[in-house]
Amino acid sequence: MDGKWIEIQGDDGAFGAWLDLPRGGSGPGIVLLQEIFGVNEHIRGVAAQYAADGYVVLAPDLFWREGARIELGYGEADWQRAVQLKQANGPAQAQADVRAAAQALRALPGVGAKIAALGYCYGGLLAYHAAANGDVDAAVAYYGGGIQNALERADDIHVPLMLHFGARDSHIPLDAVKHIAERFDERDNVEVHLYTEAEHGFNCNHRASYRQQPAALAHGHTLVFLSETL
Repeated sequence: MDGKWIEIQGDDGAFGAWLDLPRGGSGPGIVLLQEIFGVNEHIRGVAAQYAADGYVVLAPDLFWREGARIELGYGEADWQRAVQLKQANGPAQAQADVRAAAQALRALPGVGAKIAALGYCYGGLLAYHAAANGDVDAAVAYYGGGIQNALERADDIHVPLMLHFGARDSHIPLDAVKHIAERFDERDNVEVHLYTEAEHGFNCNHRASYRQQPAALAHGHTLVFLSETL
């Protein structure tokens, strides 16, 4: 089915979220959390992919306070604008929006008893916080920038968590990935995957850093993880 925009109610206003449904219209839920480039063509494509895999997917527009449905590409000007938007959207506001999206997703007809957060870069960090906040029943973070600076929240995470990183990521050094892996080393509810040939954004086929093999491997790992946890 084709996706569509719906409106959900947050703590300080209503905002949009992109909804994509599986063929049967029902299934476990995924809160899909954007990169800093908005709910753009790439994120809507990811929503369609997971809807085809059998999930009800809801991608909230996290930059709505700066303008509804802002959609950016990956050029230099777009990158600068994206950084500004992220800086304007404080952590507390972003986490509140994710919580509102999770609550809205759970209330949708046909959504199963459990939902997950799935995020990329900025959204990966928010997926990590959603797990720590108890807003979701599982979480997956692709190249979540800043997780290494939020490890004080590790003990708050009691749900299954999967983390994907690229060994060639210029934004997340290998030392940071190692630190994260060591922090969760004795936790059986956390998986960390490192892809040796992958750069930042390796899952995004709209970027030069896209790599088909690690993207396919990560998608496979994620589907198994979601099927087992949801």
